[in-house]
Amino acid sequence: MKLRIAFVLFPQFEELDFAGPFEVFGMAAKYIDQEWSVFTVGEEPVVKGFLGAAIQVDHLFADAPEPDIIVVPGGFGTRPGVKNEALVGYIKRTGAAAQYVTSVCTGAMLLHAAGFLPGKRAATHWAARKELAEMGDVTVVDDQRWVHEGNVITSAGVSAGIDMALYLVGQLTSPEAARNVQRFMEYDPAPPYAEVPAKV
Repeated sequence: MKLRIAFVLFPQFEELDFAGPFEVFGMAAKYIDQEWSVFTVGEEPVVKGFLGAAIQVDHLFADAPEPDIIVVPGGFGTRPGVKNEALVGYIKRTGAAAQYVTSVCTGAMLLHAAGFLPGKRAATHWAARKELAEMGDVTVVDDQRWVHEGNVITSAGVSAGIDMALYLVGQLTSPEAARNVQRFMEYDPAPPYAEVPAKV
């Protein structure tokens, strides 16, 4: 099944928000369905993340292939990003025709700005729930790693994007295929200092 998956990058995106789901979909494209293509898009040729990683994007907004799935990471760049007409415009335009529109962490704010969250439930980073709720007409959940509403899937902070991407691979193919991707990644979280995060 041909499937084009676009990762939308912008200045000060959170690296793991991007890299986690990119690994999931990239592994699926290598080992599950080689007709899938995974690529990055941005307003500028090189986009620098919050922690300093500089990513040379595959396509600019103006010349990117039309995606079937868009993945919007979060990060501190989402705050100025909601006022960036080129960024929000790309998400709005491509998301309108996409099979799935997804976000990680505060990428949900960009989905809201592009018109995909009003009237829906959504997840975001625990520290940004109030901020997203204040954008209006969205029910922000505090007890789910990801939320699937129609063709929109939002996930909580940072590492939750991996879970969301694995879930979507399972929806697009099969749960067993998603489990295989998880095995390839050796993704079996067991943090050495695990604790229950405080709810805000």
